[in-house]
Amino acid sequence: MKISARHYETGEPIQVTIHGKTISRIDPVWPETDISDLPWIAPGFFDLQINGHMGKWFANPELTPEDVIEISEQHFTFGITRLCPTLITSSHESLVAGFTAIRQACEQEPWLDEMVPGCHLEGPYLSGEDGPRGAHPIEHIRPADWKEFETLQEVSGNRICLVTIAPEVEGAIDFIKRAVDSGVVIAIGHTAAMPEQIEEAIEAGATLSTHLGNGAHGTIRRHPNYIWSQLGSSKLYASLITDTHHIPPEFVRTVIKTKTPLRTIITCDASGWAGCKPGIYGDENTSVEVLENGPIVVAGQRQLLAGSGQMTDTCVAEAIDMAGLTIAEGIHMATLNPSKLLGVEEIRLKRGSRADLMLFKYSGSAESFRVETTLLAGEVRFGAIESS
Repeated sequence: MKISARHYETGEPIQVTIHGKTISRIDPVWPETDISDLPWIAPGFFDLQINGHMGKWFANPELTPEDVIEISEQHFTFGITRLCPTLITSSHESLVAGFTAIRQACEQEPWLDEMVPGCHLEGPYLSGEDGPRGAHPIEHIRPADWKEFETLQEVSGNRICLVTIAPEVEGAIDFIKRAVDSGVVIAIGHTAAMPEQIEEAIEAGATLSTHLGNGAHGTIRRHPNYIWSQLGSSKLYASLITDTHHIPPEFVRTVIKTKTPLRTIITCDASGWAGCKPGIYGDENTSVEVLENGPIVVAGQRQLLAGSGQMTDTCVAEAIDMAGLTIAEGIHMATLNPSKLLGVEEIRLKRGSRADLMLFKYSGSAESFRVETTLLAGEVRFGAIESS
């Protein structure tokens, strides 16, 4: 399979040759037509935080392997070739059911096992305070429980690779140490912690701030506060939801300039209601409203968001626009940086790399990525290409 496109880092026209699951050659080409007619080509997106899609959640006591497959397949449309199915705060039974279904789906479909390098457990060991708790249901917020986690890890087939936790909850620091020793990456999020508690979590091994600037009080102390404490730490990556609803452009710019593009990760944090028409929806845990202009909020108010309705392609394009990034910088925040954080295979546009690729059109500022084709391990999963 040969693909002609523009390299996302240089803008130069290239021909990518794929043999089996990997890139075997990359050669320069000299097309007869204007190169602006060619799509861009880049590694597929890797999103650390996908909660579900079209009314289906990964954290669901009735989740089936077929649901997992359906949810995951839909994300090829947005150029996503790797994702961490994210289970939010729920009952123990819901979490067990969710991780079990994900394990079964990955065992059933080899392509899905390649798409899912690991799962993200966001909660239930989070702040119970309004604001920091966000849309996580208060009735399921609980102290950190290593024995519960061991059960969840076992039923997942050892697939839980990332846990978001609030450092101030009972048992959190010991949990962080145990998790890091077992190879699990720890993120700080949905927290009302004091600066010394943030520092204690970092010293215990936390390496990420989950959607920094969100999962917070509507009004906080000027300083010190838990946002400054995380922003000022060189040991933490920061993930950002750059959908234009969760955080303003000036905050995006500040975080990226502080953390640098090398330590910032873009996530869409797509809600299970992403893709649904405007209206009020609910499940066993909460009631939300999908608004006409895009945001998804906890029903009955307009301040507390309940995940995003946008996908990774939109969030990367918005981050490029908000922070004045290059295409390569924006894409790396949603490809290379998540890989580095989790210590998994880094997909690159080079010989020998697994052919997880997306072809897209992008015209520049204020434009969205228009994904045309997505390949996972050398196989076209969305769209089509002319091969020779």
